[in-house]
Amino acid sequence: MPDALGTRAFRIAFAACCALILFYLLLPTLLVFPISLGGDPYIRFPPRNLTLDWYGAYFNDPEWRAATFFSLKIALLTAVFSTAIGTAASIAMARGSFPGRRLLGVIVLAPLITPHVVVALALYFQFAPLGLVGTTAGFVAAHCVLAVPYVVLMTSAALAGVDPSLEMAALNCGASRWRALWEVTLPLILPGVAAGALFAFLTSFDETVVSFFISGVDNKTITRKIFEDVDFNLTPVIAAVSVVFVLVTVALMVAVNLTQRGMKRG
Repeated sequence: MPDALGTRAFRIAFAACCALILFYLLLPTLLVFPISLGGDPYIRFPPRNLTLDWYGAYFNDPEWRAATFFSLKIALLTAVFSTAIGTAASIAMARGSFPGRRLLGVIVLAPLITPHVVVALALYFQFAPLGLVGTTAGFVAAHCVLAVPYVVLMTSAALAGVDPSLEMAALNCGASRWRALWEVTLPLILPGVAAGALFAFLTSFDETVVSFFISGVDNKTITRKIFEDVDFNLTPVIAAVSVVFVLVTVALMVAVNLTQRGMKRG
């Protein structure tokens, strides 16, 4: 009986500790919500009165809209190209036996451990002579460098759970390698591919350091616009934009989670 009470007390204490840590991690994000509703023309917590005017200011400001649509366009293109590249690289490294396979894996995952400021400097010096700074192609190429590793990780984990004998069975039945890949392998790893695409989208949409280095005068991402306003125009509009960021991220994660559950049930 004392052992049972001790175990129960430990579980309660452990759960309370985890809840406190989670609350501490979420607190900065949660504070943004009431700040975005404040009626004062500056950031204040707690707000003295509530208003939705700052959301209206965000959606009605042409500069904010342009930055938001540009970031969405770059994120969507990055997700598409990164998913294609990362999935192909994962299949090659998981199923191939070519020389340098391990070195390729290290190179692909290197951006995860390389400081973003180093990546940003390298990309700027590469893009500037080519005229890619501030262009859509430059942003997509730069963000793909950062997003492909996440796709590789997600799809590699999904491939690890696929029995290679299923692909061999398809080949023995007369299917070509492309048909076996398209009709057997890809449907089995589709949840991992979808998760990788989500991470690629969020990596691009949330990227700040690289975007600062390769942004031009006309094309600005929403993250650069936020940091510019923090320096020169600190109003609750920034909090409203941050709330939209959080809601979009949560909605995407919920959508992908529901999609993955539906695929598994199907």
